[in-house]
Amino acid sequence: MNIKTNLPAFAVNCENLSSAKAGAEAVDCSDDFFADKSRLIADSEPEFYRGWYDDHGQYMDGWESRRRRTTGHDWCVIRLAKPGNIIGFDINTAHFTGNFPPGASIDGSSSEDTPSEGDWKQLLAPVRLTGDRQHFFESQNHKEPIRWVRLNIYPDGGVARLKVYGEPVDGRANDPRYRQPDNELSALRLGGQIVAYSNAHYGNPEFILTPGRGVNTGDGWETARRRVPGNEWIIIKLGRPGILERLEVDTAHFKGNYPSACTLQAALSPNLQEEALVAQAMFWDEVMGHRELSADSIHTFEIDPHDPISHVKLNIYPDGGVSRVRIIGGAV
Repeated sequence: MNIKTNLPAFAVNCENLSSAKAGAEAVDCSDDFFADKSRLIADSEPEFYRGWYDDHGQYMDGWESRRRRTTGHDWCVIRLAKPGNIIGFDINTAHFTGNFPPGASIDGSSSEDTPSEGDWKQLLAPVRLTGDRQHFFESQNHKEPIRWVRLNIYPDGGVARLKVYGEPVDGRANDPRYRQPDNELSALRLGGQIVAYSNAHYGNPEFILTPGRGVNTGDGWETARRRVPGNEWIIIKLGRPGILERLEVDTAHFKGNYPSACTLQAALSPNLQEEALVAQAMFWDEVMGHRELSADSIHTFEIDPHDPISHVKLNIYPDGGVSRVRIIGGAV
């Protein structure tokens, strides 16, 4: 189970454009002697493997350079999963205590090809870092969509994860198929957010609240195969409380791995903390009973009028993948 707590607005209202599962790639770095650069953008939470050593020392779940014995600093270049308007960053030094960099900055580039030195523009001026914690910073404004970022660390050391939060700009903004109406209460752009989920082995749960249909199975939420009794679930906080009118579940591209059915629960709990929401969600009213799902299809379910709600819990049976979920209704 994953629960988000105490995150800045940009970290819950925007996509992580540096998600490896979504297609981002760490393409180059100055040095990754102790820990491979690819781990910097892994979607899993960083872990510490006590007593696990490789040929270069203690295994670290992140990117780590060797100790510099010359002037200069280390850097890592990441190609984002989607070009976008960058809103903020999460530089996470989890488990790096005696080997974290004391400072960092971030550059961005709109270049369609691998950027040259003149293509970079500063998105984050040098900031101070400390060990074993997340650091959230807002991005400087920029005009062109950013396709690449370069994390600079001063002078060397290790960073567990880098998340680049932003609004994707991929040529679909003027296409009516990718617009989200104002009555889509769960839309990410309107403040909808994922609170918690039972499992997210593949894809990225936040993608289910984005416009359009998924481009592939990685552009959605997919669980691991369930080998024990029960079912998988995801809790969504609406951008605005409202009267639920319709549920849309899109299984685009999920053909041999779609859920067989779903149900929907809902409640008005705008001020409840995330941990309490998960516990209470077991007892929320069921506003839609068992409905069958099919492969690679948009499913629309009309919902009988109920009292206003702030959260929904989508249950899928028993497991599988969903590309988009849309909660349609009237805001109150």
